[in-house]
Amino acid sequence: MGERKLAEKHISPLKNFIAGGAGGACLLFAGHPLDTIKVRLQTQPKAPSSHALYTGAYDCFRKTVSKEGVLGLYKGMGAPLAGVAPMMAISFFGFGLGKQLQQTDPNKPLTYTQIFLSGCLAGVFTTVIVAPGERVKCLLQVQASGGQLRYAGPIDCAVRLYKEQGIRSVYKGTVLTLIRDVPSNGLYFLTYECLKNFLTAEGESVSQLSTPKILLAGGTAGIFNWVIALPPDVLKSNFQTAADGKYRGTGVSDVLRELLREEGPRALYKGFNAVFLRAFPANAACFLGFEVALKGLNWMAPTW
Repeated sequence: MGERKLAEKHISPLKNFIAGGAGGACLLFAGHPLDTIKVRLQTQPKAPSSHALYTGAYDCFRKTVSKEGVLGLYKGMGAPLAGVAPMMAISFFGFGLGKQLQQTDPNKPLTYTQIFLSGCLAGVFTTVIVAPGERVKCLLQVQASGGQLRYAGPIDCAVRLYKEQGIRSVYKGTVLTLIRDVPSNGLYFLTYECLKNFLTAEGESVSQLSTPKILLAGGTAGIFNWVIALPPDVLKSNFQTAADGKYRGTGVSDVLRELLREEGPRALYKGFNAVFLRAFPANAACFLGFEVALKGLNWMAPTW
């Protein structure tokens, strides 16, 4: 454990920023197609199953590719891509800061509770960037499936939201983003750290983990993340794409009440298949991208 801690102490914030950006880009390219399917399933008009726009993840995939081509799966990617480098940088920075604030003795490992709380802090930090990016992304994904193109792209969408109702419209859904990201990030980093330690042989450093083990740890962390993130994510997607004034305040109670009344508890796990098909490969790619970029930076600039 001491050797692992020593390796982590020499990682600079600048390296974390660059490596985090690389990891985030890998996550986005690997996972955005299934994210598009997830959002379209979550926000499709309410209808009997026999008349539903999409009957499931595969049906949504087939219809999207048929009508819009493969690029239709990447609709709305510009907004999250523009924020992915600072988002992942802030995420890893927030996690590291949380560990640093709680670690009184560098030679004493953190408890699982402390690691979880450090991850929660990362979720708070990233919401500043994630909330507006998710708002724009969801609007672009939904408009494409609805056939009415109100926004020309992510920049046009963000500018028009700001002009029409100010910064509050751009950050619509922030509270729900916090409810989703704070606990899920805690579990996300806790799972990854625990698996890294479990998969690291005695006397070795976590930096020596093989690619398959990094993929396993990262992918599993992504699965655990979405187990608790999906219900608030469904609420967030519906709130962010709803007509202005439909829900009051933060929208938490109104959206939840409407979904439970109209569709029952299962509505909170709409898009389940798409989410969990995406979670493992996307997050495995994220952590692999991060670790590979970090090793490259340590090789090119060991004194940074």
